[in-house]
Amino acid sequence: MGTEHGGDDGLRRRGCSCTKNDFLPEESFQSMGNYFNALKETPSRFMDRLVTRSVDSDEIHEIKARSGHEMKKTLTWWDLMWFGIGAVIGSGIFVLTGLEARERAGPAVVLSYVVSGVSAMLSVFCYTEFAVEIPVAGGSFAYLRVELGDFMAFIAAGNIILEYVVGGAAVARSWTSYFATLLNHKPNDFRIIAHNLGENYGHLDPIAVGVCAIICVLAALGTKGSSRFNYIASIIHMVVIIFVIIAGFTKADVKNYSHFTPFGVRGVFRSAAVLFFAYIGFDAVSTMAEETKDPGRDIPIGLVGSMVVTTVCYCLMAVVLCLMQPYGQIDPDAPFSVAFSAVGWDWAKYIVAFGALKGMTTVLLVGAIGQARYMTHIARTHMMPPWLALVNAKTGTPINATVVMLAATALIAFFTKLEILANLLSVSTLLIFMLVAVALLVRRYYVTGETSSRDRNKFLVLLGLILVSSIATGVYWALEEHGWIGYCVTVPIWFLSTAGMKFLVPQARAPKIWGVPLVPWIPSASIAINIFLLGSIDKDSFIRFGIWTVVLLVYYFLFGLHATYDTAKVTLKEKLTLQKAEEGGVVADKSGSAALDH
Repeated sequence: MGTEHGGDDGLRRRGCSCTKNDFLPEESFQSMGNYFNALKETPSRFMDRLVTRSVDSDEIHEIKARSGHEMKKTLTWWDLMWFGIGAVIGSGIFVLTGLEARERAGPAVVLSYVVSGVSAMLSVFCYTEFAVEIPVAGGSFAYLRVELGDFMAFIAAGNIILEYVVGGAAVARSWTSYFATLLNHKPNDFRIIAHNLGENYGHLDPIAVGVCAIICVLAALGTKGSSRFNYIASIIHMVVIIFVIIAGFTKADVKNYSHFTPFGVRGVFRSAAVLFFAYIGFDAVSTMAEETKDPGRDIPIGLVGSMVVTTVCYCLMAVVLCLMQPYGQIDPDAPFSVAFSAVGWDWAKYIVAFGALKGMTTVLLVGAIGQARYMTHIARTHMMPPWLALVNAKTGTPINATVVMLAATALIAFFTKLEILANLLSVSTLLIFMLVAVALLVRRYYVTGETSSRDRNKFLVLLGLILVSSIATGVYWALEEHGWIGYCVTVPIWFLSTAGMKFLVPQARAPKIWGVPLVPWIPSASIAINIFLLGSIDKDSFIRFGIWTVVLLVYYFLFGLHATYDTAKVTLKEKLTLQKAEEGGVVADKSGSAALDH
């Protein structure tokens, strides 16, 4: 490890220089000859990376040290809880609720929020155990590297980055729309129309770029300062939400609830798949584990607490909206503003717009902090250029990663219309949450060198059955409108497989500090619900997921694979050298003491 730090000192001395070695320092990229030799070895290198898993101690100590400087431990459970609320309660509740109530679920939209809230809570449990046990900035990327290996972690990481960039761009565009409402203008009054760029990319949005730039400065200056800003903004946001709930109940009409489920059970679940995205953002909080003072106490309270508050707020707001107006009259674009206008409170729409604006600002800020930390940890493993892993000595934040990620967000937000971004909703997110639940089961039931081959085989068969039965349920739901016989086969298989894992396979590892209760039931249910919600997503999203995954694979096989392979080999060599040196020291000590005895 000593030598590795020596290599990293060079990075520290150079600071923010931009030489080739900051981006491609590995042996495979030192000459064209080396690179072509590396490409020839691609199959064997790929097999090596596919089966190699990282270990907790490497992620926590060695890989973290590659950033040169430590991130500052300044956050408590109170900070994390408000970060969670700030990350999750954004524009989703103000925009999606109206659309789903009107088009898919009716007043039963509150049940859709309950279903997606339960699904998000199961994922929160899985994330929390990992964040406590492996408190590093890499979030789900680090967890998957430890349990499922380098390759699966890379595919997940690429999709996480796309989600953050596209999601951030969508929120920045929405910010302009609500800002325009606040000033009694149309959004396009603040946009530049470039006719020759085409309809979907010609409404240029300089305000969205300005907002991204301000967020970038806040995120780069320090996490504690960002936490204070987020805390104040989230409190204002919560006050607005409480106002909407109380004021809405004073104008409630119970007759609007007379037809509770106009679109049936299918409508409730279809809505839940869309509304799940109103809960996304909590994973950004898990990337702050490295900056948390007491991860074992603070992360469970912060993450679970913020999710409970969020779910309660969402359900109450959904109830209020459908009590104020008949579901068929709800406005799909600005549901709460129009609902208040309909009951004669036109002035209230400005309070709603202000609250939504505050919410979107905190979502952008927490997203910016989260995406930079993901990128930092990915770059520490050399899957991305190590220049992105550098942590600034003064601010204790990864400035390079923050600037690069927000520049990409601003560029997409400047050109692309909101509808295009909204269509890129997230197969990736559900896939990653499902993979984290799988990784948690692997963590509990399989330890290399300790689990017997008999137990390992039983575990793999049962895990395979859980996955297959969950996929079959999701596919049956997507294809069969009114059938139920399929569920009579797939659901019992899932139940019996999970019960089999509980009673037939011994757990190989117990959590050290905080663990998910009811294992394997909670992670298994998380796998089943996430895959089931995937079955409710449109075809275009899967096509987008496929195209992006191909782009990722091309990058991985040309650069990422060879960089991580070289880095792993160098690290192993340094470990062996250190081990020999230590053994040599022990032998020398023994012979010295023997000579003295003599």
